Amino acid sequence: MLKDIHREEIEDIAIAIVPQEDNSEIWEVYLVNLKEESLGNVIIASKGYGIYKGEEVKTSTLRHYLGDIQPLDCVLVEPIQDQVFGLNNEYWVSFYIDREIFDKKYVFLPESINRDFFTTIPFLNRQGVMIR
Repeated sequence: MLKDIHREEIEDIAIAIVPQEDNSEIWEVYLVNLKEESLGNVIIASKGYGIYKGEEVKTSTLRHYLGDIQPLDCVLVEPIQDQVFGLNNEYWVSFYIDREIFDKKYVFLPESINRDFFTTIPFLNRQGVMIR
């Protein structure tokens, strides 16, 4: 099975985290498809981990099936609370292009999700933090 996963560098797929427009404590995580081709059977596993008040902390692992993502589009993955921004926030994305499977891990380091690092998120036209 591992031999079937495509190992070349994944480009033009991003994870973005943006504040909700009506609630500053709740933010939203989006998958951004910057490719001009669809992504099939998209699955994302998300979790948080790190040190909080001197103790090791791990959040639950959540799995999200997003189905097919159209070219040049973004899709909401999950809400996220600002209380976990002091942890590593990891998103492991797996998907198909044609009949080949790809995967990539995105990690937002502690304190990297803040307004100092905002950029305009494509297709949303909102400000947030994005990793490609």
